[in-house]
Amino acid sequence: MALKVYDYRTDVRSVLVTPQIRSRFMRLEVGEEAEPHSHDLGHEVFLVLDGRAEFTIEGETGEVGPGQMVVALVDELHSLRVLGDKPMTMYLSVTPHIQPTHTMWTPDGERMPHRFASSTAYDVQTDTTTPFGDLLDGLTSATLAVRDAADQAAGKQLDEAEALRAAVADGDLDSASIARSDVWDALSEVYRRAAELADLWNDVAPRAGRS
Repeated sequence: MALKVYDYRTDVRSVLVTPQIRSRFMRLEVGEEAEPHSHDLGHEVFLVLDGRAEFTIEGETGEVGPGQMVVALVDELHSLRVLGDKPMTMYLSVTPHIQPTHTMWTPDGERMPHRFASSTAYDVQTDTTTPFGDLLDGLTSATLAVRDAADQAAGKQLDEAEALRAAVADGDLDSASIARSDVWDALSEVYRRAAELADLWNDVAPRAGRS
């Protein structure tokens, strides 16, 4: 990917959407609000660039202005409201970005049914060319690949556990470092396969029912 510079004054849209992160510039008008919601998997970062907003996160409310940032962690209910007489522009990111991305709640605190958004809601085109059955087959294969990688990583950890424990206890940092690298080489494959699985799931979900 070539170097590209994004400007919050002109690029008011999603700028990077992958299973690992969704990031964008967003502009909200005077008095506009974002309704309360949470994320089952994602932490959300809000950085105000222009204007002011009132954020409420897990029942605590505060005013945020240019150059200030707040964070809503996984499962934390959050909302915002634009303050003042000018629009508010912010950068936000949610990581990871895996459907369903938003969990909505009733005023009584009851969890509402899952909402699976169209990929176009995040400025990404839904894959409509690959036959749906092929996507499902790919999803199953990717899930099995995660299982196999996890099995191999668990086996490697069991193989290295005693040596790693002994090396750390003895202060043998060279041996510990070698064992640690062996464990990571196996574990990193789990993360890589999980990212491939999430990518396929984000293709399947928008086509598997109503938005």
